[in-house]
Amino acid sequence: MNIDKVKVKLRAVVGSVEISLSDLEQLGENSIVELNELAGDPVFLYANDKLVSMGEIVVVNEKYGVRIIEVIKDED
Repeated sequence: MNIDKVKVKLRAVVGSVEISLSDLEQLGENSIVELNELAGDPVFLYANDKLVSMGEIVVVNEKYGVRIIEVIKDED
């Protein structure tokens, strides 16, 4: 098996917030959830739930993308 063909799940995390269950139950269409991060803060990229890089949101052909600004080196 060629390791270059192994697929990993890449996930971009823009931000997070903790809310109560009662606030979660109130969410509906057009609700806005305010995140803890500020506009312009980095986006965190995870490969199979391991942080691998940080980047910034960009728009490419009307779709969102992430420009890598820092690669997180594995110290193990």
